[in-house]
Amino acid sequence: MTTTLEILDRLISFPTVSRSSNRDLIAYVTGLLDGAGIAWELAESADGSRANLFATVGPKEGKGVVLSGHTDVVPTEGQAWSRDPFRLHSENGKLYGRGTTDMKGFVAAAISASLKAAALPLRTPLHLALSYDEEIGCVGVRDLLANLKTRQSRPFLCIVGEPTGMRIATGHKGKLALRACCTGRAGHSALAPRALNALHLGADFIGVLRGEQHRLAMSGTRDDAYDIPYSTIHAGVMRGGSALNIVPECCEVDFEIRNLAADDPREIVARITEGAEAIAAPLLDEFPEAVVKIKEINAYPGLDTPEDSEIVNLLRRLGVRKDPFKVAFGTEAGLFHTELGMAAAICGPGDMAQGHKADEYIEMAQMEACDTMLLRLVQIMRHGL
Repeated sequence: MTTTLEILDRLISFPTVSRSSNRDLIAYVTGLLDGAGIAWELAESADGSRANLFATVGPKEGKGVVLSGHTDVVPTEGQAWSRDPFRLHSENGKLYGRGTTDMKGFVAAAISASLKAAALPLRTPLHLALSYDEEIGCVGVRDLLANLKTRQSRPFLCIVGEPTGMRIATGHKGKLALRACCTGRAGHSALAPRALNALHLGADFIGVLRGEQHRLAMSGTRDDAYDIPYSTIHAGVMRGGSALNIVPECCEVDFEIRNLAADDPREIVARITEGAEAIAAPLLDEFPEAVVKIKEINAYPGLDTPEDSEIVNLLRRLGVRKDPFKVAFGTEAGLFHTELGMAAAICGPGDMAQGHKADEYIEMAQMEACDTMLLRLVQIMRHGL
């Protein structure tokens, strides 16, 4: 455990908030890998400030297993931390710090396992994949996946170590992030009826979202393995207006769809688009500029891994006994499966209920369980899958 906790201590000290550089953290990790003789490569962001890392222990080719984690964390601003969020603090069997649960705890254990594996004659490759900017929509890992897609020999199975309490998670919903741009006509507020208030268009559009959400909840596809067993729609940000005495000309509504695997998000968008067009249609004679236009910001696929798949069977061999379940949050697992055809599952230490908030922590017992699981994996790799 000493090695894993020492690594975690260093990882927490890097304030790798999404969109900020993770290069110091990556340099630390590559230093450890170099010391163990582990081959690695980077897939960098366009500006070079951030990087994905992909490392291989054992044979260069073969049906290997990927241990996947992200290096970025959510911000701490506006949160009432009782201790330095970027310094690991141990108390009463809990390890405190930003990213301990989501998800530097698993990353530390995966690095530690890789270092131990490097001293053994593996018959099956063990891969380490670390990404950037996962928290803002699984952005960074796509460059890494694009590189792997060009290879004839690709990894076979993928364990994404997001916090599941060391249970096997076989699914998560997909996500589609969108923006509705509402255009009206500006004017003086004293003559408001002669203008077209874009905020009012935005409010009407939110009504369309609520109507589609009601339809999905009442008569849409259901999967009772999820806490919320249907696809959801959420309006998160509304922007518009500059002064109280000006009728605003523009309004933006950022919203998302989190869809079950059985629901096509494009069909949901098509229905929402029809509703948006219906808002503007009766206004066009008087205000021909009236429009509610929808554009896509980001998307990632869901995951729906069969419970009898090879990755689930492998995790059972590693001692994970509880029945599989599905998580409410998105992960990179869906991209590993969709882009590379890999069987993927989610299994890592900690509970997401402790993540993304002040005094984030992970229990020491969860870290110990993760270390045990990954050391069993290393032993299996010695003999081949």
